[in-house]
Amino acid sequence: MLENERKFNMPKSTGSSRSAMTRSAASRIQSATARANGGSVSKGSFAARAQSAAASNSSASTTSK
Repeated sequence: MLENERKFNMPKSTGSSRSAMTRSAASRIQSATARANGGSVSKGSFAARAQSAAASNSSASTTSK
């Protein structure tokens, strides 16, 4: 096993502790993706889907109150 593999080897998620995507989490994901790709975030990327999910979750929480 390589040094980097050991450092980033994380346990697989069981899916039992799922929570809604927040705007701040989506922002962190998009920011990291943009930094890694010279400022651009591709349409359909995980970062773009995270932003979409956060927007949906945000609007759902405001309409249910």
